[in-house]
Amino acid sequence: MASALLPSLCVLTLFWLVEGTTSGYGKEGKFSGPLKPMTFSIFEGQEPSQIIFQFKANSPAVTFELTGETDGIFMIERDGLLYYTKALDRETRAVHHLQLAALNSQGAVVEGPVPIIIEVKDINDNRPMFLQTKYEGSVRQNSRPGKPFLYVNATDLDDPNTLNGQLSYQIALQLPTINNVMYFQIDNKTGGISLTREGSQELDPAKNPSYNLVISVKDMGGQSENSFSDTTSVDVTVRENIWKAPEPVEVTENSTDPHPIKITQVQWNDPGAQYSLLNKEKLPQFPFSIDQEGNIYVTQPLDREEKDSHVFYATAKDENGNSLARPLEIYVKVIDINDNPPTCPSEMTVFEVQENERVGNSIGVFTAHDMDEPNTYNSILKYRLSEQTPRVPSDGLFLIQEYEGRVQLGKQSLKKQDTPQYSLTIEVSDKDFKTLCSVQVNVIDINDQIPIFEVSDYGNLTLPEDTAIGSTILVIQATDADEPFTGSSKILYKVVQGDADGRLEVTTDPQTNAGYVKIIKSLDFETEPVTSIVFQAENPEPLVDNVVYNASSFASFKLIVTDVNEEPEFPLRIFQAKVSEDAAVGTKVGNVTARDPEGLAVRYSLSGDKRGWLKIDSVTGEIFSAAPLDRETESLYRVQVVATEIGGSSLSSRADFHLALTDVNDNPPRLAKEYTGLFFCHPLNGTRSLIFEATDDDQQSYWRPQFTFALGSESLRNDWEVSKINGTHARLSTKHTRFEERVYEIPILLNDGGRPPMEGIVSLSVTFCQCEEKSCFRPAGRFDGMPTVGMAVGILLTTFLVIGIILAVVFIRMKKDTGKDNVENPQSPEARPLRS
Repeated sequence: MASALLPSLCVLTLFWLVEGTTSGYGKEGKFSGPLKPMTFSIFEGQEPSQIIFQFKANSPAVTFELTGETDGIFMIERDGLLYYTKALDRETRAVHHLQLAALNSQGAVVEGPVPIIIEVKDINDNRPMFLQTKYEGSVRQNSRPGKPFLYVNATDLDDPNTLNGQLSYQIALQLPTINNVMYFQIDNKTGGISLTREGSQELDPAKNPSYNLVISVKDMGGQSENSFSDTTSVDVTVRENIWKAPEPVEVTENSTDPHPIKITQVQWNDPGAQYSLLNKEKLPQFPFSIDQEGNIYVTQPLDREEKDSHVFYATAKDENGNSLARPLEIYVKVIDINDNPPTCPSEMTVFEVQENERVGNSIGVFTAHDMDEPNTYNSILKYRLSEQTPRVPSDGLFLIQEYEGRVQLGKQSLKKQDTPQYSLTIEVSDKDFKTLCSVQVNVIDINDQIPIFEVSDYGNLTLPEDTAIGSTILVIQATDADEPFTGSSKILYKVVQGDADGRLEVTTDPQTNAGYVKIIKSLDFETEPVTSIVFQAENPEPLVDNVVYNASSFASFKLIVTDVNEEPEFPLRIFQAKVSEDAAVGTKVGNVTARDPEGLAVRYSLSGDKRGWLKIDSVTGEIFSAAPLDRETESLYRVQVVATEIGGSSLSSRADFHLALTDVNDNPPRLAKEYTGLFFCHPLNGTRSLIFEATDDDQQSYWRPQFTFALGSESLRNDWEVSKINGTHARLSTKHTRFEERVYEIPILLNDGGRPPMEGIVSLSVTFCQCEEKSCFRPAGRFDGMPTVGMAVGILLTTFLVIGIILAVVFIRMKKDTGKDNVENPQSPEARPLRS
């Protein structure tokens, strides 16, 4: 049998090697070996008669025996070839537990048995199936989006630990679909169906009480074109949301009923919600509570006068403390009861009445207060005059309107000499309470006397025209016989004739009624040297009928102004003019004028012309340019013009002259700053660049500079490049890397594009140097005064020469000293001549 199967088994083995896997021998690439415990993994659904492994038996074993969960599928040949004869099905059995033993020729076990485990690996050979062909569910309108109200479930017999058994849900269809908006969504993993945000906001059972959803499920995680799928139908009923704010609640204040008292109720759509109240108004004592049935209670008596309404919120949460919906606003209005008596406006209310007041005229309005709710029976007040003291000349002199509180004169005009003051008691009542209030009525004098001047003519008053403003020049006096310190006796003075320019003012002393005449505007001899001034005295209160002001209320004096020599006067404190900065020398730039009050001629001169730019015609006041002007030096040139009278006291005055210079394009562009220390590290490993900025000294207030940039030398174009970035900035770039280690001076041509255009050449110094830590490294150079190498050698040779000369001199001196010693001591052995 083995020999008969072997050819076909060999062919099948090659196929299995591609499709199957063997644990334990994959790393060595072996598919045969000794008898030992082993585990094999095989994909389900493969062709039968596949060789799994060939076991080698050691003598005396001659055959093998396979037992266990073979299911008639797994076989072994005498020579140890393990194979299966039928396609495997993981859903039937996912793991086969086998035992393999080696037998001798007598059939006795000589080796083993050892466990052999066959793991059947899954392939996607099963469709997902919904557990129900139709689902039914319901959802409340305004339910929280994303909270599932129904689950659909499907199963797949494939391995759930592989992609084959991973299911993905989705909504294939929603009917009806309104404006192409999906009101429902599904969790693609759990199958939980919930509302979208739009569904939470727009579902309304009055418009569409039900919806039908077609739900699909796919295996392979829904990510493959080869996925299997199934569908089911879901009918969703929309129910009315009962989580609604209740109607406003009314609670009567100061209730004596036992508390707490139920006032309203809220209810979540489903049972099990946990309710609470939010005290948004942060009251120190919150007088409301809620139980777990949603009943809301007031826990203590309320006081409308303390707070006439309450607003708070009711919340519903799930068992995890998550909000089920938005909070509901609870509005409680506190209903008033009449628990406050009327109150007087003040401890004592004071009215005034003139002694000639007509009967029926209003003296004043008395207004009491009530803290109960306005415009209700609890706060409607009635007034009654209950007492008058004194009752002179009779009782009932005053009346009060019952509801308005207006106090009137009831019988006759009053006389202050009879009674200057009355005390009234007014009873104020509401529906249940009464209050007594006090009113004082003062009888005041009527204005039946006119002010009378003590002197009608104050004579002549002579003043120099330079008398200081604010000076008191005269005191006038009138008297009034009315009651002192009232509006009837107070006197006001005014000038009614002779002061059209408003040079004088009269203030009144509140204690004495004296009038102080003061100068409030400079006197002018040249305009009005002599003036007759007339005053009138009057009261702030109107006179009674048949009484009028007469000549006794008028007084006068003659004001004589003497001449004082005054300095010339300029009509303006600052004269302004404008001229272009390129105006030719001698151009008229402005004109000033001054007038002498005495009519003297005026001579003009300039002061503060520090640059010598201007000159003035001393007679006409015309101003001319005297030198070239330059806006960039000074854009607003300020000088003073001096006007001096000719003759008289030669008095003078000054005014400012401001000359604004308008700009012309007369300055070439330049670098915006000094660019020093520019360097590139040598040698270059690529092109490099740097950015620089240009500016212009001409005015740039109303235009944005647009400079152009170019190399200032054609010979540099092979090495450098200048490119414009914007109107003020440009980039200087190298065009190669073959630069020497030295300083390069790069001329840049700048043009401002003005009218006329101005050009300027600037220079950028760029150093190519060795770098250390991103900075230029420069070997220490020779300091000023440091000798060069040649100088050092010369100094050294000179030093040696001087030393040689000194030694030679010393040596010669020593020789001379030795000769002297020989002459003085001829017997000395050192003096003996040498013998040959």
